[in-house]
Amino acid sequence: MTGAIVSPAGLPAGAEPAGSCRWAAVVEPDALVPAAAALVSGGMRLALVSGHDDPVGPRVTYLFTSGPPDHRVELHVPLEPGHPCVPTLAGLSFQGSRFEREMADLFGFEPLDHPQKRRLVLHQHWPDGWYPMRRDAGPMPALVADAGQYPFVPVEGTGVYEIPVGPVHAGLIEPGHFRFWVVGETILRMKARLWFVHKGIEKLFEHREPADGLGLAEKISGDSAVGHGLAYCQAVEDASGIEVPADAQVLRAALLELERLYNHVADVGALCNDVGFGLANAWALSLRELLLRLNADVTGHRLLRGGVVLGGAAVHRLPTAAELTEVSERFEEIAELARTSAFVMERFTGTATLSEANAADLGVVGPAGRASGLAFDARVSHPHWDSLPTFEPARHTGGDVLARYLVRTDEIRSSLGLLAGLAGLGPSVCPAAGAGAGGAASRSGVGIVEGWRGAIVHRIELDSAGQLGRVKVVDPSFLNWPAVPVSLANTIVPDFPLANKSFNLSYAGNDL
Repeated sequence: MTGAIVSPAGLPAGAEPAGSCRWAAVVEPDALVPAAAALVSGGMRLALVSGHDDPVGPRVTYLFTSGPPDHRVELHVPLEPGHPCVPTLAGLSFQGSRFEREMADLFGFEPLDHPQKRRLVLHQHWPDGWYPMRRDAGPMPALVADAGQYPFVPVEGTGVYEIPVGPVHAGLIEPGHFRFWVVGETILRMKARLWFVHKGIEKLFEHREPADGLGLAEKISGDSAVGHGLAYCQAVEDASGIEVPADAQVLRAALLELERLYNHVADVGALCNDVGFGLANAWALSLRELLLRLNADVTGHRLLRGGVVLGGAAVHRLPTAAELTEVSERFEEIAELARTSAFVMERFTGTATLSEANAADLGVVGPAGRASGLAFDARVSHPHWDSLPTFEPARHTGGDVLARYLVRTDEIRSSLGLLAGLAGLGPSVCPAAGAGAGGAASRSGVGIVEGWRGAIVHRIELDSAGQLGRVKVVDPSFLNWPAVPVSLANTIVPDFPLANKSFNLSYAGNDL
């Protein structure tokens, strides 16, 4: 979506328009902290930090966002080639501190005065001094054979014991290690250790043609093919000056809600299953299968791959009013089944509570954040379709499993309502829509989409040949995983699967 850019509060001197709703400024390292503080004080959130190993030297890009109205501000900080370091923003932003640790692992850019400099992404078996995102990284050296144990912070006291879980789990979930310190059955502390399946996704984007990067974007986290695919396309379109036709924006909005719908329905059933209410889960799985078959009719793929294309959308048809009515009726039966179960409601209520203050401090996004009282929803703050009907994002204040469950049920109803309105637009929007007329290209672009887990952000830069030079991806799971241990304080161990499922975060989206 394009439009007139209105200057946001706290904009640094020298900032210039750089793309859709976006400003950019070059800031020297010693001016970074005050410039970032001014933007945060003006109501902006740090959405992304991207390291760059440019031919002319290292650089860091900080993306701050707010809305409505949609505002995006980039701070570009050039670093010294011989000693690439930058002042830390850890005192200003918790998510900034994690972005900095990620950047230190992958680029070797040092966040000065960071309070927690140990590795985040690369485990101790990765060799010191090898930074895989550097231009001169070369082949990967041999792993360290005997790297010692991970330095867990111990919890001591009478009756305290540890429970290690994972990284290999039963079933089909991906690897993650959870270390619990417990008294009796009560959790005192939990540490989640991830990145067992770090794949180098951002490196895999480099030197591809923009059209070739879309398939990779769709596979970042398989259940978010539309969310990541759309964020990627928006970023490329922003960089290339591509105007997307209004009909295509309608189709994209419909695809995004279809993806939200089938995932939320599955989560509603899975939450019931984790408290032993298998009947509701069976009904939910049956409804999910109906939705997956509907997805296949809409795009040709059960997970909606191929529905979003650069410059437009490719959709065979939209759901009919009758199909949406059937989904709504079947979902309400499931919701009523769970609501009237005293056992289910009792297990959900008060379990794994995340306070609004903690959610805000951690920068939690999506349903997890809105269940704790936060209001942020990228569909409102960063709308990709000018005619998207005005709606209030689902929001609760309890912060517990029940609140996260209720946000999902409310969002299912909201998605069905949005889809009904889009389906009512008729067959005129159903053919595939291609790229419209191009505007001014900026060579860099940003895409922000409210995926079903929360805000997905992609930022891309094109090189002189028009190929992908740098792609930075932020999945909402990267921001939300730290909230799981916080919510578990004083929760009993048997409720961990329920609490974890109430966030339902992506390992693949986190372990890029």
